Parts: sequence; structure tokens; C-alpha cells
Amino acid sequence: MIIQIFGKKSCNVTKKAERFFKERSIKFQFINIIEKVPSNKELQVITSTYPLEELLDVDKKKKKKRNLKYMVYDTEELLLENPILFKTSIIRKGSKVVLGEDMEAWKELIK
Repeated sequence: MIIQIFGKKSCNVTKKAERFFKERSIKFQFINIIEKVPSNKELQVITSTYPLEELLDVDKKKKKKRNLKYMVYDTEELLLENPILFKTSIIRKGSKVVLGEDMEAWKELIK
């Protein structure tokens, strides 16, 4: 089963994840989350491990720029319409998902 890395090209954690798997000769599929948001099924798999609210990057300047601190919004709708707000990287292998930089969890994925 191939590993999927949902991330942003400019994200340092995404770059670390790519390097981690390349160094171990593990094939992976990079998905630029800005260009292609996770499908409904992929999002269901991801949210079975992490609550939707954890996928929202609350420290993002983009979120502050949109004044989301003062708004009521649907998190799923917000993320799908503004994929820049996804916390990255999201690494998926089948039903297993790792959010962010967690090398120990990455090692578990390749066992």
C-alpha cells in the first residue's frame, strides 16, 4: 500500500516527511493540498483519527487575515474552501493517519 503525503510545497514539515520516506526508499504519493483537497472518503479516514478541528491550522496568518477568530463557521466547509488552512503534513497509509511531524509514527507506518 502506498503512502500519501498531503502537504504544501512550501511546508517544512512536508519537506521533512518527503525526505524521511525517500531516505528509506519508501514510495509515496505527494498531494498538494492547495491544488487538490482530500476527497470525502479520504477526509473520513483522516477524521477517524484526528478531529476536524485539529486539521485547522489556528496559527496561520491566513486564518487571522480572514478574522475567523470572531466568526462562527463550519470547519469542514472552511477547510475545503480554503485548503491553505489545513495543518500539514497529513500522512496516510490505508486507514492509518499521522498529522504533522512525528517521526516515530512515520516509522510505524512503514513497518
